[in-house]
Amino acid sequence: MPVEEFVAGWISGAVGLALGHPVDTVKVRLQTQSGYRGILDCMIKTYRNETAVVLAPVDLIKVRLQNQTHSYGRRSPVGGPGAQYRGPVHCGACIFREEGMLGLFRGTWALVLRDTPTMAVYFLTYISLCQAVTAPGREPGPMTVLIAGGWAGTVSWALATPMDVIKARLQMDGVKGVSYRGVLDCIRISVRHEGPQVFLKGLALNSIRAFPVNAVTFLSYENILKLIC
Repeated sequence: MPVEEFVAGWISGAVGLALGHPVDTVKVRLQTQSGYRGILDCMIKTYRNETAVVLAPVDLIKVRLQNQTHSYGRRSPVGGPGAQYRGPVHCGACIFREEGMLGLFRGTWALVLRDTPTMAVYFLTYISLCQAVTAPGREPGPMTVLIAGGWAGTVSWALATPMDVIKARLQMDGVKGVSYRGVLDCIRISVRHEGPQVFLKGLALNSIRAFPVNAVTFLSYENILKLIC
């Protein structure tokens, strides 16, 4: 991959992540916790009990931190134990100390199963939409890139949501006292306890987040690539 494409992809990805992280936090909590009445209730409680959104470099650490509903050093609003982690580094160190090296890779297979097919759908959708509305020999305009990027993100996340639910639950395994033997066991237990609709948890938020985040990501990528090439 040329250096220019790497730089453009890195910057545009960072922009998309920054825009989508708050909604992603709410999505993960709805997928893994049962104490919320809905999206708005989760957003209000998260805003009321916390002052900052935690950034994490690793997906496992991100999910663990997103499931902390209050700041480190404060007790739970419902009288539960205090928050476990001070931040990403402390979270990673705690996981390594308490769960071993394998603990840092919880949910890896679910992550692979989620991302491998959806990445193909993601780029195929973007390229197909751009080509469909752009005259031959011309480059897609900014509006085309925004719409194609947004729909690419929405379609891919709609397909990814079922395995995203399983991934988040496997990553929280051990913290909440639930023990899964693997991806299939997590699927079986989740369906048995909550029905097939469990795979739709977070779908609305994934879709809401996916369109603007990926629209901006692709627009940033295309424009940055033009500037540095």
